[in-house]
Amino acid sequence: MSSTETDTRTQQRQKGLPAALWALTISAFAIGTTEFVIVGLLPTVATDLRISIPSAGLLVSLYAIGVAIGAPILTALTSKIPRKKLLVYLMVLFIVGNGLASIAPGFVTLVLSRILTGFAHGVYFSIGATIAAALVPKEKRGTAIAIMFSGLTIAIVTGVPLGTFIGQHFGWRATFIGVALLGLIGLIASMVLVPSNLKNEKPASFKSQLSVLTNKRLLLAFLMTILGYGGTFVAFTYLSPILQEITGLSESVVSFILLIYGAAIALGNVIGGKVANKNPLKALLWMFILQALVLLVFTFTVQHTIFGIITLFIMGALSFSNVPGLQLLVVQLAEKELPGTSDVASAFNIASFNVGIAIGAYAGGLIVASPLGLGATPWVGAIFVTLAVLVTLISIKLSKK
Repeated sequence: MSSTETDTRTQQRQKGLPAALWALTISAFAIGTTEFVIVGLLPTVATDLRISIPSAGLLVSLYAIGVAIGAPILTALTSKIPRKKLLVYLMVLFIVGNGLASIAPGFVTLVLSRILTGFAHGVYFSIGATIAAALVPKEKRGTAIAIMFSGLTIAIVTGVPLGTFIGQHFGWRATFIGVALLGLIGLIASMVLVPSNLKNEKPASFKSQLSVLTNKRLLLAFLMTILGYGGTFVAFTYLSPILQEITGLSESVVSFILLIYGAAIALGNVIGGKVANKNPLKALLWMFILQALVLLVFTFTVQHTIFGIITLFIMGALSFSNVPGLQLLVVQLAEKELPGTSDVASAFNIASFNVGIAIGAYAGGLIVASPLGLGATPWVGAIFVTLAVLVTLISIKLSKK
């Protein structure tokens, strides 16, 4: 490490977290709002466009596919673009995508605009995670990544309930207009707070980048992400209909419950980041075990308002607590086993998150449309997360070797 880099790290220890990290968080807030607000709007969109709830659920899964495709491919293609300039371009694309969604004449156009926005999402979180990790000392990397992703989780606390409220009272198109304005704030924050001298990671050869997909330990990490995160979305995608139809709550009360759920997510994300700082793999094992148990319990408590809300709070705290740990694990593995591929590995993990969302949302749709119905989505999600536990155990065994 050069003396300049050492001085920079020392200054960061003295002055706390750098402003650029907060710029990433603000943009993550906007992106998180547009990703998850559709969950609260599924009934509204379905009614307005005259489609079924499972069909409307495709707005979640197809957005996720857009992220999954865009993250690794576009991250590789944009590796030579200066980081700040790329962040600005991505937020412009984000604003355009949400603007198109607000004027979409039909379901197909709305889906296409969501996929376009997903492209921006994928690259932003791919490079954002590696930038956040590079801005702080090694012992704070999990915390830095958690802070960046906290923008996404805070969006679930405030952006999603507010967007749901706006959509229910002024139409879902108004929600997308509001999200586009959030994107504009994120764009300004990136232009003002992010320094222009951010260094691009030295690109690895094309062959080395492809080796990310052949590395056993990284593949296991990606599979952990898909199963662990996907298990959450089997039930989370249909949380609004579940609370309305099974728990028997009104739309306005559901908006308030989503606020509580979002607060739990934000809390769990910060705690998960701190726990994962030293040993992300061990921390992830316990997170997955607890998450699977709580999803199973929610299957039985969802019919009772008080117990259901308590369980939902715990479920929210656990559902997203694994995000910083999973991202940190992938960055650490890439640095150790395939130097120069951190951005690409991070991109594939962002893709894995969204493959998990797509699979989870699609599986949830199949369950909802089947004789099992809405009430089965939590225990099916628990099965997904249990598989993540098994994959984590295999990864721990390999790490010991």
